[in-house]
Amino acid sequence: MDSLFHVIEAQQFSRDIMDEIFGVTREMENVVSRYGSNILNRRIMATLFYEPSTRTRLSFEAAMYRLGGEVITTESAREFSSAAKGETLEDTIRIVEGYADVIVLRHYESGSARRAAEVSRVPILNAGDGPGQHPTQALLDVYTIQKEIGRLDGIHVALVGDLANGRTARSLAYLLTKYEGVKLYFVAPEMVRMRDDIKAYLTEHGVAFEEEDDLMSVMSKVDVVYQTRIQRERFGDRIQDYERARGKYIIDVETMSTLSENAIVMHPLPRVDEIDPAVDTDPRAAYFRQAHNGVFIRMALLQMVLEA
Repeated sequence: MDSLFHVIEAQQFSRDIMDEIFGVTREMENVVSRYGSNILNRRIMATLFYEPSTRTRLSFEAAMYRLGGEVITTESAREFSSAAKGETLEDTIRIVEGYADVIVLRHYESGSARRAAEVSRVPILNAGDGPGQHPTQALLDVYTIQKEIGRLDGIHVALVGDLANGRTARSLAYLLTKYEGVKLYFVAPEMVRMRDDIKAYLTEHGVAFEEEDDLMSVMSKVDVVYQTRIQRERFGDRIQDYERARGKYIIDVETMSTLSENAIVMHPLPRVDEIDPAVDTDPRAAYFRQAHNGVFIRMALLQMVLEA
C-alpha cells in the first residue's frame, strides 16, 4: 500500500487501503482498552476549526492523547484567529506547519482542505470542508457498518435528510462504491436532494441507487438507515425552505417497527428532531456506538500518517 500522507477526500481510498485502516483501527481499540500508548510521544497535532464541532474535534484530540501525543488548538478560528484580520488559509497553514507534525482542519469552504494540502509540508486531515466532504467521518461510518452488520458487500443503505449539503452522506456514498452489490436509497426533501455529481459518480462506478419519497417503504428494504439533520446553517436566508424540509422524515418508534431486526440506524450527529429519543434504547440504534468509533479511526489515521 502507498503510505498515507494527506487525508482530503473519500475518493482517495481504495478498498485495500480501507482494509488496512480498519485493521489498524481494531488494533487501536485494544490500545484504548490498555489505557493508551506512547506511539506518538512528543508529536504535536494542531486542530484548526473554522466551524463549530464537538465530536470531530474532541475525538481527534482524544485520539492524539491516547497515542501519547500533544495537541495545540484554536476553536472558532474564523473569529478568534488571524483569519479575523484577513490572513489567508494558505498563510495560516504555512505558519502552523512550523508548530505541529500534523494539522486537522475544519473549514466553511468546500475545497479548503485541498488548498491547505497544496501548501503544507505536514499531513492535512480534512475534518469537514463546508458542504464538500468529511472523509474521516465516512471512514468511521463504513467501519461501523462492517462492525455492526458483519459485511460491506451486498448491503442496502438509505441516506436520509439533507443530502445536498450533508458532507457526511456525500463522503459515505463515495466510499460505498468500493464494495460489490451495494444499493443506495436517497430519501430527501425536494430542495435538498442528492446532487448530480454524486449520482453521476455512482452511475460511473456501477452502483445502483433510487430516489424515494416514502421513508416507511424504504425502511423495510435496507440494512442501514443513515439519518442526517436538515442543516439550518446551509440555508442562509431561505427560512421557508428550511422549515418545509425540517421534520419531513423523522425516525420514531413507529418507523422502527418496519426495520429489519438485523438492520441499524446511524446518524453523524448532532441531531435536532429527526430521531425521537425514544429510539435510543433500541439495540438497532447504533449512532452513539458510531460516534465512539471515531476515536479509534482517528487514532489509526494519526498513526499511519505520522509513522509512514
